Amino acid sequence: MSERRGWDVIIIGGGIAGASLAYFLTERGVTDVLLLERESQPGYHATGRSAAVVVEWDPIPLLQDLKVQGARFLREPPIGFCDQPLLSKSGILVTFQEPAWSAVRGLVPSFAARGTNVDTLSQAEVLDRVPVLAPEHFGGGVFFPDDGHIDVHSLLWSYLRHARRRGAEYRWGVEVKGIGVKGDRVTGVETSLGALGSRWVVNAAGAWAESVGKRAGASHVPLTPHRRTIVTFAAPAGFDVHNWPLVTNESHRLYFAPESGGLFASPMDEVPMTACDAQPDELTVAETIERLEKLAPLLVPRSIRRSWAGLRTLAPDRVLVVGEDPRLRGFFWLAGQGGCGIETSPAIGRIAADLLVDGTTERFDAGALSPSRFAAV
Repeated sequence: MSERRGWDVIIIGGGIAGASLAYFLTERGVTDVLLLERESQPGYHATGRSAAVVVEWDPIPLLQDLKVQGARFLREPPIGFCDQPLLSKSGILVTFQEPAWSAVRGLVPSFAARGTNVDTLSQAEVLDRVPVLAPEHFGGGVFFPDDGHIDVHSLLWSYLRHARRRGAEYRWGVEVKGIGVKGDRVTGVETSLGALGSRWVVNAAGAWAESVGKRAGASHVPLTPHRRTIVTFAAPAGFDVHNWPLVTNESHRLYFAPESGGLFASPMDEVPMTACDAQPDELTVAETIERLEKLAPLLVPRSIRRSWAGLRTLAPDRVLVVGEDPRLRGFFWLAGQGGCGIETSPAIGRIAADLLVDGTTERFDAGALSPSRFAAV
């Protein structure tokens, strides 16, 4: 590491949140930025273990708006941002059973009003696209033809590459052990390589964000990591799954999609746990197969190719936490991304950069994201 010991902004966390902020800060002309990551590579935890899709469906309208904003960037990134498309428009199909299906049909016009391309499909139309589904467990679905798979590796490294080209620095394998504070303002961070000074410290530490806030003596922001499990397996003989969309059954909590010549599936588990290097649980893997057997019995595999797990960190209201801490000046929260951190990163990175540089943003209702909403808790 260089002998330099001071920066304008230090970002804790080398996942998609920290990388996107570094990119958008340097785009705004703030280039005195240092990104720190404890692991030996960026994107090791939640970013690298995501299902990696854009899904412009969310029961929380605020999150849906952020997904719509993020999807615009992913479909049409700036010229020269990356060498290949970031988004493969494989489509997303979300199915529901009654009474949820009737309620969702009534919401479809509001999706379109937010700028989302969406089709309503009857049960028969859903089965035309994905014939393995058991019809007794869904009444219909909504199809998002412009959504699909994200090239997360390309997105993450494009953020980092352009930020570094503009002057930002990053360090892997450096652990943040404490936050320097003087009075009511941060002064930097204590790391495994010594003290580093800064005007701003950004808490983009993912599953560890709450503990970083506690170390700083910042406001209490309740953030809980939840394990999410994914398994991969061979596609059944006689079915060409290559062009299938990602299929979700919201009523019975399962999704599956094509992956590397086969399929992957998740029981959409959300098991609260402490921050860790998450590993799959055998019972949850078995539950995935049980749900497949119920909802798409022809997909049940003879064996599992592999399984993995990641952590989705959620605030109690499931909305991201973005903004300066109300009691510790210079300490900035960029946390609580849940399961939508990658797809919303183009929107949240811009919003966070605005708030750091200008103290306000015209892109979104910053108050809805602010850590101040927990001040009375």
